[in-house]
Amino acid sequence: MGEKSGENVLEVRNITKRFGAVQALAGVTFEVARGEVVALVGDNGAGKSTTIKMIAGVEQPDEGEIVFEGESVKLTSPSMAEKLGIQTVYQDLALCDNLDIVSNLYLGREITRTLIPGLIRVMNKNEMEQRAIPVLKELGINLPPLTTQVASLSGGQRQTVAVARSVLWGSKLVMLDEPTAALGVAQQKAVLDLILRLKTTGKAVLVISHNLSDVFKIADRIIVLRLGRSVASFIRSEVTPEQVIAAITGASEEAVVSQ
Repeated sequence: MGEKSGENVLEVRNITKRFGAVQALAGVTFEVARGEVVALVGDNGAGKSTTIKMIAGVEQPDEGEIVFEGESVKLTSPSMAEKLGIQTVYQDLALCDNLDIVSNLYLGREITRTLIPGLIRVMNKNEMEQRAIPVLKELGINLPPLTTQVASLSGGQRQTVAVARSVLWGSKLVMLDEPTAALGVAQQKAVLDLILRLKTTGKAVLVISHNLSDVFKIADRIIVLRLGRSVASFIRSEVTPEQVIAAITGASEEAVVSQ
């Protein structure tokens, strides 16, 4: 069963970031609750990727605050973010083609058994599979046998492996960067269904996407970034794609000014 929904897992409060002369973020504020899918949208250069990197511990904000489960946190490294329960699935997925599915699921966290005491330890793939299967079942994830090489998987299956890896380790917040990019229609649907199942298990989910059609299928709320600022927050059921596009391009602000 999923945990109680509605409590904020993540709060981003007015974070700013400058890279030399470039002001990448000029004030980003939003929150993501348990059991909620929030979509972060905006044009290229709006600050989406930089925002994700702040929450993932890859970069640190110059100003502002990140609050995780009610505590103000300084995320100084990706490993620190992961320890708190923040997992990120980047667009390149970072899978190892030459390894099988189960080895990718446990990459860096391999379970080993002793072959020769004090000398040789080998991966205990059987135990790794036994631990992974219940998690995959809970999420309704259907994959080929876990001994299948990742190189032979379709794009949708690869994305599924990457998402499964992110939830295998007790994650509380899962961030997905363009999760349906370069996938066919059927594969896109499978990934979107998986995101919705993450929500039902009580995860907080933050999705970056250029695909507004996808966003309107899965998001509870839509946060619009423009020129490094969060400029709008919409409840998906109360907004149209045209209104979101107007906020992304700045047309909605121009309309207000011209009145």
